Amino acid sequence: MPEALGNRLKERRSELGLTQAELAERCGVSRKTINTVENGVFVPSTLLALKLAAALDRRVEELFWVEP
Repeated sequence: MPEALGNRLKERRSELGLTQAELAERCGVSRKTINTVENGVFVPSTLLALKLAAALDRRVEELFWVEP
């Protein structure tokens, strides 16, 4: 069974009171990209993961993990 990437993006984004569109703007991507990453449909590139972590003031490891 393939591994999946888990994430806490929605939880952290909500803590900060950000919409998907606001987070997308901070990262230079579309709202749809944020939506697909949050829902596990799209695995972000390393660059996007680093941008998301910076925008959400967390380390990448705090936002993403490999699901067994």
